[in-house]
Amino acid sequence: MVLKKKKDIQVAALNVGHQELETLRSFADAEGENLAALLLHCLQLTDGLVQIHCIKQIVPLLEKIDRNQACDPMFQSCLDILGHIYFSVDPKNPLKKVLTSSLNGLPEPFFADAVRSFTCCLQEELKTNNLYSYRRVIDNLASCMENFNLGEETVKPLFKFSFMKWSFSIFRKFTGNHIAQTELMHDLLIAIRVSVMLVQKVQEIIQGGLWKSPSSPVWQSMCGLLSIFSKFLRNDDLLQNIQSTSGLAIILLIKTMCDTTEMIADLVNHLILHSVGNSRVPEWFISSCGSLCTEDIPGPALLFLCQGALAMLNWKNGDMGQSGEKLLLDIAGVLFTLSLQLKESSLEMFLSRILVIWTNSALDILESSSLSLKGSLNGNSEIVGKLLEYVYSHWEHPLDAVRHQTKTIFKNLLQMHQCTMERSDCVSDPFFLGLIESLMRLEWHVKGKYTCLSCLVDCVGIENILAVNKMIPSQILEVMGDQSLAPYASDLLETMFKSHRNHLKSRSLYTSWFDEWHETWVSPLLLILREGNLEQTAYIMDYYLPKLLKCSPESLSYMVKILQTSTNINTVFLLLSLGSCNSRGSLGALMACLRTARAHGHLQYASHVTWGSLVSSAKIKQGLVHQHCQVRIDALGLLCESHRSTEIVSLEEMQLVQFFILYNLNNQSPGVRQQICSLLKKLFCRIQESSQVLYKLEQSKSQQESVDDSIEKDPSGILQKYQDFMASICNSLFEALFPGSSHATKFSALTILGSIAEIFPDPEGKAQAVFQLSQEINFARVETIMECFSSTFEEVKILAFDLLMKFPKTTVHFQDSLKLQALFRAAVDLSTSTKPYDCVTASYLLRFLIGQEGLLSALAVLFNNPLGPSLSQAGGEEPVAFVERNALMVVKYLLENLEREISQAESSLLQAAALFPMYGRVHCIIGAFQQLSLNNLTLVTEWRSVVAKLILTSYRLSAVVAPVVQSSSPEGLIPMDTDSETASRLQMILNEIQPRDTNDYFNQVKMTKKLNSLDLEDLAAGAPMITTSMEMKGKDGQSCDVTAQAVLVCCWRSMKEVALLLGMLCQLVPLQAVPEAPDELVTVEQVKNIGNYFKQHLLQSRHRGAFELAYTGFVKLTQVLSRCPNECLHRLPEQWLRDVLEEIKSSNPSSKLCATRRSAGIPFYIQALLASEPKKGRMDLLKITMKELISLAVPSSDSQSSVPQVHALNILRALFRDTRLGENIIPYVADGIQAAILGFTSPVWAVSGLSNVFINTLLFSATVLTFFFHGSSQAPSALMTGREFFSRFPALYPFLLKQLELVAILDSNEWKLYPNLYLLLLILGRLYPSPMDGTSSALSMAPFIPFIRRCGHSAVYRSREMAARALVPFVMIDQIPNTIRSLLCELPNCTDLCIRQNHVHGMLLQVFHLLQSYSDSKHRANSDFQQELTDITVCIRAKLWLAKRQNPCLVTRAACIDILILLTQCLDQAPKGSQPGLKFLGFCKEVDTIISESELKTGIPHSCAVPGLIQYLQSLTRLVIAAMFTITADPSEKTKDNSIPLVQLLQSNFAEVRLLTLETLLHLVSPVDPKQKTGEERDLLSFLPDVGETLLKMAMEEEHQECFSKVLKILHCMDISKWLPLIECCIHQTPKDFLTWTMGVANASNERNKIQCEALKLASKLVTYHVELHKEGLPLIEMELRQWVQLVSYCCRGELQAETRLAAAEVLVSVTPFFLTNQRLILGEYLEDTLTLWKCVFILLQSEEQTVRNTAAEVVQAALSQENTCQTTGFAFSLVDASMALDLAVGLLCKLLQEWDQVASGLQFLLEWLLGEDDIRNGTERMLQVEEDLVFDKGEVNIWAETLTQVGHLVKHLSCLCKKSWLSQDLTGLHQLKRKACLQFQHLSQLFKELPPNPEFSKTTDYTRLRIQKERTSACLKMLDILEGKGEKPWATDISLPVVI
Repeated sequence: MVLKKKKDIQVAALNVGHQELETLRSFADAEGENLAALLLHCLQLTDGLVQIHCIKQIVPLLEKIDRNQACDPMFQSCLDILGHIYFSVDPKNPLKKVLTSSLNGLPEPFFADAVRSFTCCLQEELKTNNLYSYRRVIDNLASCMENFNLGEETVKPLFKFSFMKWSFSIFRKFTGNHIAQTELMHDLLIAIRVSVMLVQKVQEIIQGGLWKSPSSPVWQSMCGLLSIFSKFLRNDDLLQNIQSTSGLAIILLIKTMCDTTEMIADLVNHLILHSVGNSRVPEWFISSCGSLCTEDIPGPALLFLCQGALAMLNWKNGDMGQSGEKLLLDIAGVLFTLSLQLKESSLEMFLSRILVIWTNSALDILESSSLSLKGSLNGNSEIVGKLLEYVYSHWEHPLDAVRHQTKTIFKNLLQMHQCTMERSDCVSDPFFLGLIESLMRLEWHVKGKYTCLSCLVDCVGIENILAVNKMIPSQILEVMGDQSLAPYASDLLETMFKSHRNHLKSRSLYTSWFDEWHETWVSPLLLILREGNLEQTAYIMDYYLPKLLKCSPESLSYMVKILQTSTNINTVFLLLSLGSCNSRGSLGALMACLRTARAHGHLQYASHVTWGSLVSSAKIKQGLVHQHCQVRIDALGLLCESHRSTEIVSLEEMQLVQFFILYNLNNQSPGVRQQICSLLKKLFCRIQESSQVLYKLEQSKSQQESVDDSIEKDPSGILQKYQDFMASICNSLFEALFPGSSHATKFSALTILGSIAEIFPDPEGKAQAVFQLSQEINFARVETIMECFSSTFEEVKILAFDLLMKFPKTTVHFQDSLKLQALFRAAVDLSTSTKPYDCVTASYLLRFLIGQEGLLSALAVLFNNPLGPSLSQAGGEEPVAFVERNALMVVKYLLENLEREISQAESSLLQAAALFPMYGRVHCIIGAFQQLSLNNLTLVTEWRSVVAKLILTSYRLSAVVAPVVQSSSPEGLIPMDTDSETASRLQMILNEIQPRDTNDYFNQVKMTKKLNSLDLEDLAAGAPMITTSMEMKGKDGQSCDVTAQAVLVCCWRSMKEVALLLGMLCQLVPLQAVPEAPDELVTVEQVKNIGNYFKQHLLQSRHRGAFELAYTGFVKLTQVLSRCPNECLHRLPEQWLRDVLEEIKSSNPSSKLCATRRSAGIPFYIQALLASEPKKGRMDLLKITMKELISLAVPSSDSQSSVPQVHALNILRALFRDTRLGENIIPYVADGIQAAILGFTSPVWAVSGLSNVFINTLLFSATVLTFFFHGSSQAPSALMTGREFFSRFPALYPFLLKQLELVAILDSNEWKLYPNLYLLLLILGRLYPSPMDGTSSALSMAPFIPFIRRCGHSAVYRSREMAARALVPFVMIDQIPNTIRSLLCELPNCTDLCIRQNHVHGMLLQVFHLLQSYSDSKHRANSDFQQELTDITVCIRAKLWLAKRQNPCLVTRAACIDILILLTQCLDQAPKGSQPGLKFLGFCKEVDTIISESELKTGIPHSCAVPGLIQYLQSLTRLVIAAMFTITADPSEKTKDNSIPLVQLLQSNFAEVRLLTLETLLHLVSPVDPKQKTGEERDLLSFLPDVGETLLKMAMEEEHQECFSKVLKILHCMDISKWLPLIECCIHQTPKDFLTWTMGVANASNERNKIQCEALKLASKLVTYHVELHKEGLPLIEMELRQWVQLVSYCCRGELQAETRLAAAEVLVSVTPFFLTNQRLILGEYLEDTLTLWKCVFILLQSEEQTVRNTAAEVVQAALSQENTCQTTGFAFSLVDASMALDLAVGLLCKLLQEWDQVASGLQFLLEWLLGEDDIRNGTERMLQVEEDLVFDKGEVNIWAETLTQVGHLVKHLSCLCKKSWLSQDLTGLHQLKRKACLQFQHLSQLFKELPPNPEFSKTTDYTRLRIQKERTSACLKMLDILEGKGEKPWATDISLPVVI
């Protein structure tokens, strides 16, 4: 933790008028000791803090005054002045509280005079007519009543005056803009609260009942208040907080004005029940608030009255009596009614809060209530039932506040039931038992289940819930993979294990309970941590483990012991220890537990618990380079995080962190990189803060102040280690910025360096610093950071620039004028590059140069233009900051060039797009402005002219490029064609789409040469504006190729930059309302023009890139306007919004609004206008817009055009997707759904298509998804119960029901399509059943069921499927069997004359989905399930003719067979005791009959063109396979005549049948879980004769690609020894020939990736089999082995697909023990082949795909796990990351070369790899080629691979190998290699000389490639020198390899 600096307290000084000062001077004594002198001295001070000390002396001074002297006029005058001072001080000023505190101690003789003085001052305040002074007066009133005795006495007389006439007269009208209106709203709220405070003090201030007289001014004021508050309550234009407070005030006034509690209850009852039927109602009540009882009042008003009644009345001790009990029940009824009506988010929060207050009041009143009330509030009462309904409907509400209140409601109603119980035993109470049972039946994805169970645990105890289900801990941990559920699950677990711990401790006096507690709560946790997926365990570590350790810290040792035991086992439990691809294993679990323990203070380094006793450094090292990112993060977190921010960092920790940095900077995951940088930042903060402690310790020379036992006696030693460590870290990070380093490495290194620069800045003054980054910076490292500007990733540029800005100015100060000139030239050239990322580089270069003090003089020499007077120091003026001068000069220079280029573009936009796209200049200008503080400029006059000129130039640029982006076809506006006939046709197209422009190239077609280069001399003569071809020549004289893409990019990016520039100017520059303001840069008129520009641009642009970025600039403008005090500007957004809505509504044919492209920029325009509206206000603009748009979106019969409807749907779609609108958009969801469903029936395609898109937006957008559903999938956790859905959107219930009825009741003979049926079923299908759903008559789901069933009769196949799925949620689990039987009974018999197959198909689908849901349900008794299955089987037997040939429809036959398959599966899962009864029914024989009579048995007479044939054959095949395995499992059922052999299915003519059969076989031979025992399944193949032969024949003859790949995969998974001997008799090939054939398949299947992968795996397995079988006869297959090596090498190439390389990696893993690490070279004398396989490993370890790298790392794991290699490193059996694996692989290969005695030959190969001859040759060829100028080509970007990293590993390990073996080498080959390397080194030096100046920016790709090649060549030469035994050479000093060396 970083210490925060204390904020300086600012206190405004007191001020009074001149007259008061003169008065004090007249009374002040000469000695300055009286009160007047003290006050005078105080007021003359200018420091408020000093004035506070003076004020505190007033009362002590007065206490010394004699009582007789108190009448002195001096004291009265001083008290008058004190009153003026008190009421003039701002309430937030600390002086106000000091005055209050001091005057509270005022002596009694002065108190009456002080009251008189303060009262006069307050009365004067009340007489003010200044509108802006009212809030101050109200604040003063509030201050008087806040613990201020004098103030309370001052307020007393106010009740004698008509106070309220003044108090609220200012709020009768709301005038002015939104800002003033909002201020007035808040002033009104404060006024009401002050009034409430006054009323509450009536009884305290005014004694007796005289004030209750109707003639009393106080009474009249009270009646006036009641009347005013009643009006406020009914006024919907006010803020809801005002209405809520008014409701409280009304009840408080009634309570104050009534005499008895019975009268209070009756009057409040009249209000909430909206009736006045009693003559006892007093007149003052009728006159003041009778309108609330006699007129209709809105729901919110009624809600706030209920809140007032519950909050202001005293419900305790039975004070309210019987009337109060009735009132409480009536309030509950009103609240339940309002819960169905009020759906606005804010009102729902109010309602939930009020229900909590109601339950609290009910608990209060139950303590002394009558028996009748207890009967009305027990668990079985109607009120509690409705409360439970509310809880079930709102426990997953999207608003956190509502969910939290719902939990409180449930907790309170449990307590209410306990209060009504006659006995205290909650365990056996039926109400609690019913709740537990119903909650346990819920799925665990329901969030409300957790909160309610947590409440029940507190009531009934955890032991009773565990008795119901002992697996609750494991079940809850399983669902913690969902982040949305993890907090709820962890809270419930915490409640449970705490309760269980307390229960066990109280039950047992011994420690045996601890083992039981561990077994219940810790053991499931450890199992999940080891085997659970990473995401799941991450949430467990974040949410659950800290709570468990906090409750039981001693459990840590138990956890570590279990995990340490499993990590030390390397054989039997290897998979469990290492983890799988999705789990972290025991090591990862251990790291996570230790990290969490240390971070929360349960583990302290080197204190009472040492690292050695828990985990070794070797284990931590394995964790730091583990293959799983999260394990590495946890291991690093263990080192970096600590409970104490000043804990000393040990040497071991520093060494481990250095080790981590070597291998973890290059991580592709942004999240992981962020975590790494964050953890290291914590470590650096620990070093910084602990170093300060050490410095203090060193100064004190006292060991007693040691903060830790581990601190050495010499603090300076630790500080030196800190310094060395930080220097080493910085050195590693700077070295990580080597040439060719990946984006991830640069990002990590720059981010960490930035953190170091922040934490260790240069010390100020005499402050001591353990480390200073500036001391590690030199000019070379500054240049290294600057080279990062050339990265194609902008985030790297940003980090590099920010890092340079954090350095001291002296560190990055460039003295060389020539260097500055060169950098400036490079930046200017890049600003006109055709590659967009180059202009970003130019911008950061210019921003850096602007910060250089010598830039101006350097450029003056460059341009031969001395400084003008405006940029130099003017006479008598202060020096202008050089940054502003530099920025002004740069902006002027860029602006001049931009104007010149715009002039040329106005003549030829083609030339501009090809040679100088203008957006780069504008981008650089924006960057220059970002270097300035635009609100604090010195050269205002110069800047004013520049800004004005810049705005006009922006308009010119926009006018040039606007015709392209505003065209109806911007993407292809320049047809590029080489055919004259095509060109003539394109001329007609151009005339049709011609935009509004004057450029010639839009008037005539232009043809390009076939060489794809544009030569203007060959263009048609009709282009007079482009006269010479030289204008299209580049700087190197080559012709420029201009494509439509290049022109479009030039145009839309120019529009983008102009929009961002104008938006920045509006947002950042000082905006003045007065035109004559001396420091203004932008005038009001300019702002209006900018707004009009944005309006025109957004409403007319067609290209998304143009208007999407213009939207960003427009948002900035609207935000400025919304806060602008200028009324004219402030009202512009509202005016623009109304204008565009009117234009949309009018649908004028002359309108320029785009009705295609999703209405183009119109939705963005309206989004920007609405985004500027304050979210805490009334959102009037949003309400107006939504009302208007929804009215337009709903189809209407009188509309003349569909364009307004199209615009409305597009805009609504954008608004519902806008997350900024949040909950404010939710009230319109129901209307939006209705509009979409109705619009889907439109005959206009645009409307119906948009309605479909719109409804999907409503269902799946990020904004609505949280409120509408819980996810985007069909999983139960992503759906919503019908109760919850319709309770949130009650308006949809009657609408959906009516629409569904209209579709369903139509005559089924009418073959008409009803499109809205699709949307209806789509919505209904996203609901799911819940055991908590009751039979509420208001929102019952039952009316939907018959209509959904009728929808299954639709003629549309898809509609029938959706109807079947939608039916499932509406049928309760216990009603499913009856519904299935009802549907089966409705199916026709075979004797029926008229059979409608669509009806039959729909009903069969419904049966299938219902049966599937019933079989998957976990909430049914097993015995009932078997009985229901029996009944369903009986019913379906009567309809089995539908599955036979008697049914001519193949589609319905397939559907019926699917039901039989599902039923067969259910019967197979049934207990053995229940099966004989089912067999007696003859069901299995019926299935056999269907199979035996099917086409698969007798032959298929149909052709593929028969509808439903393929679907029928697939279903029939599944049935055959299911029956086959039933027979296999029970041989007594075997019938030889009826069964269809598997071989016959494999020989089917239909590929779909063969594919299903092959998938079944594949499932048998390769189970999904690799740890699953497969012996039993493999034995099943013995029941399938001739399968091996059939598969071999299929391999030779199969033409279907997917089937062929499956055959190869099955052969690979099967035991080769079972089928390889069959080759000669089946396919007449030898095993050697079959191997050759397999490799040929792999070589010939480049375009068939799956086949290639499976053939490669099969060939590799065959090779391994031959090697094992013929160990001595390997020369016989020598040629095949070499072919196989070449095949594997080919499959590792980077241009192939990732699946192929992954298959190659898997092959290498499998062959590692045979070919890579075998103690003898299996491949014979050909070392090259073995090294080729190792090179494949190196290539795959640097693959871009992480899955490929991880698999390749398993090769290294397998290699290090062999008997001859496991002792070479400390990472045997470890699963390491690819970065570490690469290092280990190179080192292992060098050791194997020594073991094989092949060092001489091996070194030759490795040095050639190091030199990289092929890379050098290819790179040189690429440099000589003419680069094609592609707009978005970023060159060769290495996403992960880093060439120099591998080179560094080679150098590190080769250097050791060379030093050991240099005397035994054959120097002939080495001399040849050295000559080649020397020539290459000379060649590279020459290429470097040919590069242009600053090649790192202008030729980044070539420059980087040459530097890499130079490093490789230098490293190779160095190794050769070592082998020759010579000293260092010049090239050795040039090596700058990564830190791994």
